[in-house]
Amino acid sequence: MIDAFMRLKEQIAKYNPDSDFQLIEKAYNFSTKAHKGQERVSGDPYIVHPVEVGCLLAELEMDDNSIIAGILHDTIEDTALTYDRIKEEFSEEIAELVDGVTKLTKISYTTKQEIQAENFRKMFLAMAKDIRVIIIKLCDRLHNMRTLKFMAREKQLQKARETLDIYAPLAHRLGIYKIKGELEDLSFRYLDEKNYYDLAEKIAKKRKEREEYILSIIESVKKKTEEVFIEGSIEGRAKHLYSIYKKMTAQNKTIDQIYDLFAIRLIVNSVKDCYSVLGIVHEMFKPMPGRFKDYISMPKPNMYQSLHTTVIGPEGIPFEVQIRTWEMHRTAEVGIAAHWKYKEGKDNRSYAEKFSWLRQMLEWQKDARDPDEFMETLKIDLFTDEVFVFTPKGDVKNLRAGSTPIDFAYYIHSAIGNRMVGAKVNGRIVPIEHELKNGDIVEILTSGASNGPSRDWLKIAKTSQARTKINQWFKKEKREENIEQGRIMLEKEIKKHGLTMNQVQKSEYMETIMKKYNFHSVDDIFVAIALGSITLNTVVSRLKEEYRKSLPPEEQTNLLLNSVERESKRKNKSTPDSGIVVKGIDNCLIRISRCCNPVPGDEIIGYITRGRGVSVHRKDCPNVKANIIDGDARLIEVYWYKKSSKNVSYLADITLKANDRPGLIVEITNAIGESRIPLRAINARTAKDMSSLMHMTLEITDTDQLDRIISKMKRIKGVLEITRSK
Repeated sequence: MIDAFMRLKEQIAKYNPDSDFQLIEKAYNFSTKAHKGQERVSGDPYIVHPVEVGCLLAELEMDDNSIIAGILHDTIEDTALTYDRIKEEFSEEIAELVDGVTKLTKISYTTKQEIQAENFRKMFLAMAKDIRVIIIKLCDRLHNMRTLKFMAREKQLQKARETLDIYAPLAHRLGIYKIKGELEDLSFRYLDEKNYYDLAEKIAKKRKEREEYILSIIESVKKKTEEVFIEGSIEGRAKHLYSIYKKMTAQNKTIDQIYDLFAIRLIVNSVKDCYSVLGIVHEMFKPMPGRFKDYISMPKPNMYQSLHTTVIGPEGIPFEVQIRTWEMHRTAEVGIAAHWKYKEGKDNRSYAEKFSWLRQMLEWQKDARDPDEFMETLKIDLFTDEVFVFTPKGDVKNLRAGSTPIDFAYYIHSAIGNRMVGAKVNGRIVPIEHELKNGDIVEILTSGASNGPSRDWLKIAKTSQARTKINQWFKKEKREENIEQGRIMLEKEIKKHGLTMNQVQKSEYMETIMKKYNFHSVDDIFVAIALGSITLNTVVSRLKEEYRKSLPPEEQTNLLLNSVERESKRKNKSTPDSGIVVKGIDNCLIRISRCCNPVPGDEIIGYITRGRGVSVHRKDCPNVKANIIDGDARLIEVYWYKKSSKNVSYLADITLKANDRPGLIVEITNAIGESRIPLRAINARTAKDMSSLMHMTLEITDTDQLDRIISKMKRIKGVLEITRSK
């Protein structure tokens, strides 16, 4: 650990020799003491992680306070230290940064989705105040992804999916391509292992051929630029695996059809040289039509600037060329970290403009009270391609791909959107659902006699900005109508659940919802329901929950059972052939839980879910206790039906540990085949100590059959242990 910390100090000294190394060392000692006795899943002391996060921040050449906050970033969340203590020992600025990356742990939420949504909401608010919060969080996530191999498979998939959906797009929006590419590739590796390694193998096979081809091009281009006295650097550019895979799947192409697999990058001293080099390249090689992009005159919203062109090289093989200045290159690698306002110790006027998208995004999403809606719009706003269009005066505007004239109108101004009666694209009148393309010139037709937006526009608009502004108009202009409509919708839904408005519309129940989702009055709830800002299911579930809590325990259970019966009848399900009976209920929708895969012979317990009947778990399933949030009233007695058909089969997951040797997996699969038991999935890997770990899914009829096959496999040479997976 001392070596790692010394490496961190050496890294900082390279770009900032005047750093306060004494304070950084104090943070290191402080964090080491706070995390004393804690270990990561890998078995390393926990302090390894904060120091590595500090090293990643130093690679981005961040300031002292960012690095100190990186070293302390888990102290509030995972140790006894508090915000006030960090503020006292270091500074308020550092305490704010640490708090910004700390998850919410002391607030009770009903579902995991709510917890996730609120954590991201908190992080984005902190990020809007100080962009360094998200830079620290990205470095934290990158190191976690680098060490993800030590986590359980379920956790690997969850973290990889979250990284691909939220953190990699965030790195893209901030222009930190250095981190974005690695996050995407690491996520790809865990989410789609087969395609990841297949693609890596295909690229590796052609590496030598590709390197020779690129080197010959570099030599010829270098010779030409030296002839006209243009100084710079020319290098081959490696494209990330996920980027290649995404392009292959989106365009339905093979790896041989991806043009920018072969690529070179030229870095020169001035913008003038960029365009001069472009001319030289186009003179040497034939450019491909429609494959030139000028991001210097029209930078991306994340400040990325470069010239991109694809040309036909020797032997007719296309390759991509990127041309940029040294400053543009630094911005492309580390994004906002190259420009942020703290760099020179003074406020940068363009800083606010660079992150106007973040404040707009928070503004557009503040009304998204439903956690599922919030997460979905967050992913859409972050992870989207862009289209560049022009106003009639020639001003360029960037919108998300697929945007319509409605989105363009509200992007210009809400008043223009509210008065819009039509649109022209490239001089021709188009329908309002017309999809805008790069380079379109868009003119919005307005009228003072317009009655305002239509509710149908909410389905046509593609951006959160447009939908939010349309909803704001309806809130203001048709409030009374929305209140009445929302009340009717809620009453109708409540009746479906066997309750009346009189039972659930008590002031204390409604106050819970108002407090939870920041409504100021009951009428605001009705308006939100009418406009779709909050789903009916969210409100009804919360009201039912509050009503149920007020009942005696016996009535609570009856209410839950009645709810399950109604749900089963609504879905028109008869008792399934699962071989399971729920005590006290006929015709019940039953779902066998995939987390523990119970089979006949296992001790089982039922858990009454919302909208999906009864979920059946093994009694020893760890998720039963982990997911019970409403007390024992949701647990219900279930048992296997004695006369269940032997034709019914169940999936059982088992884990086998053995000493690895040639032919081991063949003997195991043969034993399963001889027992006439279908093998539905197998995943095997060998550890460094030459032990083999296999995860298998078998299709069986009961525990007796499972016990027999386990007993048979245990007799195979080298098999050490076989257990049921949980």
